[in-house]
Amino acid sequence: MELIKAFENRFGAHRVKAIRNPLHNEQELIFLFLELDVPVTILMTARLSEYQMPVLDKWVGREFNEIYFCLPAYWNFEDYDNPNFSWIYTWIYKLERFVRDKNTWFGPGHTIPTGNPEVPISNLMKQEYFIFLDPILLQKELSPVSVSGKNIHFLSIVPIFGDELDFKMGKGTQKFVRRFIQRNLDEKLDDYRSSVLNSRLRFF
Repeated sequence: MELIKAFENRFGAHRVKAIRNPLHNEQELIFLFLELDVPVTILMTARLSEYQMPVLDKWVGREFNEIYFCLPAYWNFEDYDNPNFSWIYTWIYKLERFVRDKNTWFGPGHTIPTGNPEVPISNLMKQEYFIFLDPILLQKELSPVSVSGKNIHFLSIVPIFGDELDFKMGKGTQKFVRRFIQRNLDEKLDDYRSSVLNSRLRFF
């Protein structure tokens, strides 16, 4: 797979691993093991970029994407029986299937609920929505890759709370991301974070 080769060239073959989704065997995924200031593991779709998303005119040039979760060092991604860890496999499968089956597209700022009605992602991850964002922590590492004449972009999948969704819908994605960064947050999953609105910055 050319995307794998591109990552091997960028990070080294020892930091790249192709797998099958352990909960949905038909889906191919990629692990990236990156040594930043603090080590992180990336779980990413491997073939979503084979699908050309029907983007709006303003997003022409961003038709090809892979989506990813950024996992912290404490995340046991091999504990498939623990729903506090294994939900990443369920959701990365659901999100890829959704965009393909609905013949739709994901872009920065798009959000999706966990259900109808919304439910917490897990017993530890209390957020009830996901937002797709351009890389923050991994802005350099996950800059676009050119593969087979396609420019592939990478969108992080970030859990957010209901009040954060309301803020984003009312104030826009840029202001939400700015608020996120002001709280020293990024796309790395964090079971223990509170809403970015639970602070003195709430009064806007």
